[in-house]
Amino acid sequence: MSMNCFHCGTNCGTAPICFDNKEFCCTGCKTVYEIFSANQLEGYYDLDENPGIRPGEVEGKFDFLDNQRILEKLLEFSDGDISVAEFYIPSIHCSSCIWILENLHKLHRSVKASQVDFPRKKLRVTFSHSDLTAKELVLLLSRIGYEPYISLEDAGRKEQDIDRSLIYKLGVAGFAFGNVMLLSFPEYFEIDEFWLNQYKPFFRWIMFGLSLPVVFYAAGDYFKSAFKGIRAGLLNIDIPIALGIAVLFLRSTWEIATNTGQGFFDSLTGLLFFLLLGRYFQEKTYSFLSFERDYKSYFPVGVTRMDEDGQEISTDIYDIKEQDRLLIRNQELIPVDGILLNGKARIDYSFVTGESDPVTRESGEKLFAGGKQTGTAIEMVALNSVSQSYLTQLWSNEVFSGDKQTRFQSLTDRISKYFTAVILLIAFGAGTYWYVTDPALAAPVFTAILIVACPCALALSAPFTLGNMLRIFGKQKFYLKNAQVIERMAGIDTVIFDKTGTITANANADIAYEGVELTRQERSLLRTGLRNSNHPLSRQLYEFLQDQQIDTLDHYKESTGKGLEMSAGGVLIRAGSRSFAGSPDLEEVLNTSVYVSTGEAYRGRFTFYNRYRKGVAGLFRSLAAKYRLGILSGDNESERENLQKLLPAGTKLFFNQKPEDKLNYVRFHQEEGASIMMVGDGLNDAGALQQSDVGVAVSENINVFSPACDAILDAEKLPQLGAYLKASAHAVTVIKASFVLSFLYNLVGLYFAVTGALSPVIAAILMPLSSISVVLFTTGLTGWIGKKLN
Repeated sequence: MSMNCFHCGTNCGTAPICFDNKEFCCTGCKTVYEIFSANQLEGYYDLDENPGIRPGEVEGKFDFLDNQRILEKLLEFSDGDISVAEFYIPSIHCSSCIWILENLHKLHRSVKASQVDFPRKKLRVTFSHSDLTAKELVLLLSRIGYEPYISLEDAGRKEQDIDRSLIYKLGVAGFAFGNVMLLSFPEYFEIDEFWLNQYKPFFRWIMFGLSLPVVFYAAGDYFKSAFKGIRAGLLNIDIPIALGIAVLFLRSTWEIATNTGQGFFDSLTGLLFFLLLGRYFQEKTYSFLSFERDYKSYFPVGVTRMDEDGQEISTDIYDIKEQDRLLIRNQELIPVDGILLNGKARIDYSFVTGESDPVTRESGEKLFAGGKQTGTAIEMVALNSVSQSYLTQLWSNEVFSGDKQTRFQSLTDRISKYFTAVILLIAFGAGTYWYVTDPALAAPVFTAILIVACPCALALSAPFTLGNMLRIFGKQKFYLKNAQVIERMAGIDTVIFDKTGTITANANADIAYEGVELTRQERSLLRTGLRNSNHPLSRQLYEFLQDQQIDTLDHYKESTGKGLEMSAGGVLIRAGSRSFAGSPDLEEVLNTSVYVSTGEAYRGRFTFYNRYRKGVAGLFRSLAAKYRLGILSGDNESERENLQKLLPAGTKLFFNQKPEDKLNYVRFHQEEGASIMMVGDGLNDAGALQQSDVGVAVSENINVFSPACDAILDAEKLPQLGAYLKASAHAVTVIKASFVLSFLYNLVGLYFAVTGALSPVIAAILMPLSSISVVLFTTGLTGWIGKKLN
């Protein structure tokens, strides 16, 4: 069972870090404990004099940082003796991590300042590069357990400026609205006071001046959108809004210029303030999440190239050419397609194909970009450049070049084209009637209809409903890219799942032992050795043997890619691959296994079986009542029988699916009229996620891995997916109900407008009242929907 961290008390989970016979939840807690133990909390902490903080296996891993060309792409600032760099640190975990990383100056005098952005797991370091190079800084971080993750994407872009234009426009509209309302109060109540009457024209012209930046700056996007809609022959919601704003401004200006009225500047500025508030609320999303990641987010920046003399040279990944010899170390990604020259490759292709078991390749066999070497270093020859590799060609599929949002029309836009046509018809009809009956009222009635029928409340319905649902889903660990995703979720009729890492748990597996029974001493010795390894299978087997006591080892050795060797009290145990343990078993085993031998005698194997996430059986049963279901897996068919027991009858199962197979399957059924949600977890699912109507990436850690998708779902919340789909349908129902409410307000306003009785006071009351009531209505109902999710 898991224990609490010795330093901070946090539950360590299933893989604690063991040091000094104590267990810690993260490297930060371990390192802080070491510093406290050394009584060196204050002053410079000499790493070399404190061997407890041990270097990681990073020798040669960051040699590309010696390349000045690469370094210039990664540094935010470098001038004189000062450089600034920002790193993504996946292992940032708790307050201890923050403490140790923000006290780097205690570990090295050349670090001037360091600051942690905890939600984004980013560390920004200012350092003196004459005494501490970027490579040495990265090695320092790795040495204390915070190895930075530096990808190709980091070198290909600089930090973009944040677009604050909407905030500025909202501020301008809010300032103008408040002041115009204040200046309008005397006229609302028709106060007869000498000084107010004396300066009434002056106050009106001040309101006119305050409205200018609102109309010509804050409302600019609505005019642009309306113009584009007209040019494209589409009647979108921004056309009546832009028309209403223009008519409000022109009629108000005419009234104060001719001294025939006070105008509608209060309604104009209030209208823009509420519209922009709704847009801001809708666009407010999770900036620390990335929904657009592609292969560049996970590829290394540089690679080690070997020249004709066998010298190792750090090279920019984009400089790799055909026939270049490359050195790929343990846990490094293969950047290009190539041929294995030297060494034994044990490649984990789960990054690309979804197949969870590593494959072995011999000299002369082909290696594909995106695979991760999990053994000793290998040498390969490149067959092409990065841009021509298998993985990048997959990403160049046309499905990634288009904007998914353009393929869908929102509910508001579908209704607005009818709304616009009806309002224009009423305005021209009423204007014509009054032109015949009383020409003096024709223009006021025509403009009054356009003013009061401006679909402010209609335009606010979707932003506030969907914006509030975004917030509610976020609290439930379901993070959506934008509000339009909710509308698309409401129309889903087919849900397709990837298997490995999506409906199965990455961290856990059911384990069964086959062979000669191990003695209690042997099992204890095995668990003690496993405790020292960070290999995923070692951590799982360590937990499986949790009822065994921990002994003291006389000897321990870990051979990367092979296994572990440990001994105590004259007993020697080997655990690892079939060849490492000396297994005579020649039968093909589909499931991952760890083989065990004692002395020179083979004893048996621990076989790992997929463990399905808790609650997925109930999820499938609930979804089957309304949706068509399917499974697309890159794995082999070893789990077909178990899946057939787990899934409802009629669920389609497909195995050995390549990334393009998944994409084509989704596209084929869309062409048949299906509306598809794809649920996956890896880069191999990215094409299908992008092609689907809604792509959901399931992640154990939302900050570590999330391919191109529309939503990121915390893995523990996967059983709630059916509830999220249902809540999305309810949200769309709320939007429709709020449309009805806004139409009722429009009918009341149209009565005053058509009869020629619309006054500035009525407009000032009716327009904000309609907006506020719709906001309260949608917020209240979506809050009620959210409570049902808890």
